Amino acid sequence: MTHSKNATIIGSGLIGSLLSIFLQKRGYQVSVFERRPDMRSNRISAGRSINLALSDRGWRGLEAVGIADEIKKVAIPMKGRMIHNIDQTTSFLPYGKGEQAIYSVSRGGLNCVLMDLAEKHGAKIHFNEKCTGVDFETGIANFENTENNNKTKSIGKPVFGTDGAFSATRQQMQHSKDRFNYQISYLEYGYKELTIAPGKDGNFAMEENALHIWPRGNFMLIALPNMDKSFTCTLFFPFEGPVSFEALNSVEKMRTFFEATFPDAVPLMPELEHDFFHNPSSSLGTVKCFPWSIEDKMVMLGDAAHAVVPFYGQGMNCGFEDCVVLDQLIEEFEGDWKTIFKKFEVSRKPNSDAIADLAVANFVEMRDKVTDPQFLLQKKIENWFAERHPSKWIPLYTMVTFSPDLPYSTALQNGKKQDEIMAKILAMPGVEQNWNSPEVEKAILSYL
Repeated sequence: MTHSKNATIIGSGLIGSLLSIFLQKRGYQVSVFERRPDMRSNRISAGRSINLALSDRGWRGLEAVGIADEIKKVAIPMKGRMIHNIDQTTSFLPYGKGEQAIYSVSRGGLNCVLMDLAEKHGAKIHFNEKCTGVDFETGIANFENTENNNKTKSIGKPVFGTDGAFSATRQQMQHSKDRFNYQISYLEYGYKELTIAPGKDGNFAMEENALHIWPRGNFMLIALPNMDKSFTCTLFFPFEGPVSFEALNSVEKMRTFFEATFPDAVPLMPELEHDFFHNPSSSLGTVKCFPWSIEDKMVMLGDAAHAVVPFYGQGMNCGFEDCVVLDQLIEEFEGDWKTIFKKFEVSRKPNSDAIADLAVANFVEMRDKVTDPQFLLQKKIENWFAERHPSKWIPLYTMVTFSPDLPYSTALQNGKKQDEIMAKILAMPGVEQNWNSPEVEKAILSYL
């Protein structure tokens, strides 16, 4: 089948930049159009976002195009959760076995590296180019330069929409395509970025190889390490109510609340007042839509197709996995874009829906359950049983984060079955004392 060896990508964010490398390596000449200025020279924000957690699914995408080693230079391993209790004691909960870890990366820093690598592989990135529409008949995308108002057209199909949660390509799909399903659901919580500065000696003020969590039942503070020895903190907090962003409307109220609620964090945050009142309180939403493609003309990937809340750290990883799956289909059906796009959206939709639901559920776990004795006992039993029977039981977090060959949808289904089994185990008399007994082991095996 004859086909053009040109490709157009709308959006030079994380997914668009990585996708451009995949396509360049397949022999396509890629043109990337980005609405914003070049963040590498303009020092603009990469958007309102927490630090990102890069895990096995994301690494697989980077390794597939041979750039993982470059990214590791700007990533810090986090081997588990460091729980900060209100009495200022801490406890460490490892994520997995041995050296298993997720990696803290700055969204902006990672995006700059990926754009550098995309250009190194031959992609052409055009900045200040706002997408004004895609002609679904011809597959030609139209752009207008935000500085000089010049109008540009893409060479032609295929077009890849990787322009994020507020995607212009998706908005046009909503208005132009018949039977396009779209849903966005917001949490009643928002998030605000804060900062823990390096210590007086210039080193990390806390354990660097951990994701720090201050779980407080209805809300939480988290902190991820940065290359400059600081931590990016994120407060996940209700927008309204007696304990909310709305209620902390003065310096006195904010400081009183923080000193009582996060007593070990406040001394490490010299810019707390400035950060709290100058940084935005941003929303948290889940986007689900379908279909993601138009014939052989265009397809959406990443947040444009499936934005998720950040509580499983899988938004970027899921988007990178999109690139891997799409690349595999290109190899199999080279040039037959209609087949590629259809198979892509049908295979990815159940998995993106699954991780969206898992991410919302994990918010409750992070802010509340990590200090609950029953939850901690369940995790202890699960890890013990998984050690003894690794082929029969993989903990949910391991399935999602460290099992890149296991679909998200399968992880969700298996996780529900495991929770049903553990509910029965936790109801056994004396399980708190005999959690690692032959009796418990036999019971789990029987339920399996």
